[in-house]
Amino acid sequence: MTIGDGILHPDRLLPAEPGTRSIARDLYSAVRDLPIISPHGHTDPAWFASDAAFSDAASLLIVPDHYLLRMLHAQGISYDALGVPRRDGAEVAAPRAVWRSFAQQYPLFTGTPSALWIDHALSAVLGCEERLTPDNADALFDQINAALARPDFRPRALLDRFRVEVIATTEGALDPLTHHAALAHDGWGSRVRTTYRPDAVTDPDAPDFRTDMARLAALTDCDTARWDGMIEAHRRRRAHFRAHGATATDHGHPSAMTADLPATECQRLLTGALAGTLTPAEAECFRAQMLTEMAGLSAEDGMVMQIHAGSRRNTDAAMFSARGANMGADIPRRTDWVGGLDALLNRHGHAPRLRVIAFTLDETTYARELAPMAGYWPALMIGPPWWFHDSPAGMRRYLDQVVETAGFANLAGFNDDTRALLSIPARHDVWRRAVAGFLARMVAAHQLGRTSAETIATDLSYHAAKRAYRL
Repeated sequence: MTIGDGILHPDRLLPAEPGTRSIARDLYSAVRDLPIISPHGHTDPAWFASDAAFSDAASLLIVPDHYLLRMLHAQGISYDALGVPRRDGAEVAAPRAVWRSFAQQYPLFTGTPSALWIDHALSAVLGCEERLTPDNADALFDQINAALARPDFRPRALLDRFRVEVIATTEGALDPLTHHAALAHDGWGSRVRTTYRPDAVTDPDAPDFRTDMARLAALTDCDTARWDGMIEAHRRRRAHFRAHGATATDHGHPSAMTADLPATECQRLLTGALAGTLTPAEAECFRAQMLTEMAGLSAEDGMVMQIHAGSRRNTDAAMFSARGANMGADIPRRTDWVGGLDALLNRHGHAPRLRVIAFTLDETTYARELAPMAGYWPALMIGPPWWFHDSPAGMRRYLDQVVETAGFANLAGFNDDTRALLSIPARHDVWRRAVAGFLARMVAAHQLGRTSAETIATDLSYHAAKRAYRL
């Protein structure tokens, strides 16, 4: 799909200086229509397995998007008014009312990446010729709903329109992967892949840890009350995920802490975790050891290990109780990567098959820690700007901080890490514009030749992610 401009300026996000902007235009034109590699995200595999039409504009664009929800919540907008389901089943606003409420509040997003993504989705994907306002909210709602009912807006058709070559969803260790089995049956197994996310059975603070460990035992015929049996259970589940197309694992930990403990201490921690008696410090040690164990399994089976560290999740206890996770209340925290990954890297950092991609919410660590680490350890790569920093300014800061020390070769390209299907092309477009602008400034300063810049732009926009995720 060639991304149209519509209500968007064709030079958006490119450098303001005319000479540099001209270089950036040329670089961007070389990568603008490359296929999309989306190796990590949270889109629902059921969308692609069923290939059913999306129901309405609000349910697709607003209700599942925690970027939007958190800003609206900060301004006192009720989640009931935004149509977000409640655990108690109480009634919330209907889709049209949600859309009208969002239109009223849309100016709140001025200057944010959310506005870029929504404007891009409305214009380039859905064909709207006006920005959303209260006056045109009903008309655009009807226009979008009519479009979503067409065959060319079904999930699989959208992947074709967006030129998505590969997309990876993220499933928990206990997921039956029925949707991925259906996709494989339909010949889509290599295009829509799964990712192994074991947090529910590696974090003793997870809500259903003991129940889920029992389920893990039943699924794998392993004794998960014994440390070696529990590790073998993960080994078997990872093999099951690989059989469904997975090339990567994902670990969302509150810190980057790893450990390399004696076997007797590992067993003591597991016994305490299953009994529910671990102290907070012991629970952190358990998670730390599990990261090192997962790295060891990746060194065995070659699955790429993603570590997303540094988020304190569900900080609004009442919101979590009423509506569950991913409501926008997750907040970044400081992260120690040098000390945190010390045990993991000294145990497995030279293993030929191990690849660890680090994602951080603590930008202060890019230049100080992650770039020097990735510039030395063969196993470590730096993931793209994540979450709060997946923005034009965040991308510029990222490239400025990591390239001089880590080079381009130790970067994992780009992934969109989104639950919002229609924002995927928008996010990749922002990345490609940011890369074009960064490289154009290097060319203008005679630090880089145009041919080299175009090669690097193409790599960061396409090849790097395929290579990093072994796709």
